Formats: sequence, structure tokens, C-alpha cells
Amino acid sequence: MRAGVLKEKDKPIWYDVYAAFPPKREPLYVKPRTKVYGKQSADTVPDIFYKEDAIRAKFFEVYGNGPRAFDLSKGNFVSTCQRFIEKYQELEAQGLQDEDALFEGAGRALLSEGLILRRRGGATISTE
Repeated sequence: MRAGVLKEKDKPIWYDVYAAFPPKREPLYVKPRTKVYGKQSADTVPDIFYKEDAIRAKFFEVYGNGPRAFDLSKGNFVSTCQRFIEKYQELEAQGLQDEDALFEGAGRALLSEGLILRRRGGATISTE
């Protein structure tokens, strides 16, 4: 009201009571704390790992970035790594369980489609 935002006739009902009996302590709003379990703080974002992240990590460890760079200008571009993961998951769905056999099988499947993967050492994948 001192600033002129409210006129004297528009003041709230409780204003006179508050002026006559002010609180002993100034009211303070404290935001309620969210429950945090364990040692994780509220600002920490939990790590999210998918099953294919382990396959992707091994692919980049063995083959590097693949034979060509990512072309993000094309909306339908599928990276070599993503094609590898899809083949890996197809073989896994067929019942193959050994991770090394799945990894080699996915590489051979891409080789049969004409995509040559070069290991980081320089040698290509064998066709046995």
C-alpha cells in the first residue's frame, strides 16, 4: 500500500490484524526436502545403461569408429555400429548365447552384406 499498488479501500481483511499483532518471528518458507536414499544427492543424475551399450563399447574398442564417419545430415542414416548391434541382436534372438560367437557372427553377417570391418590393428575380419 505504501508503494501505491493497493489502495486503502482494497486492502485485505487480515491486514489490520497483522499490523496490530505482528508475528514474533518473521515467517520463512522452507522448501520441503525430497527423500534421498543412499549416498545419492538430489542433483545427481543416475547413470543409464542399456544392454546394447556393452556391445557398442566392445565394437568401438575392436573396430574403432568404423569405415566411415557419421552422416547426421541424413534422417535415415544408420551408423555401422548400429547395423552391427542390430545383427548382433538378430543372432541373439536366433538362440546363439556365447558373446564372442555373437560378436564374430555379427561381423561376418555384415561382411556377407558387403560391409568390411577393419580391426584397429589393421587386419580385416576373417571369413572362416
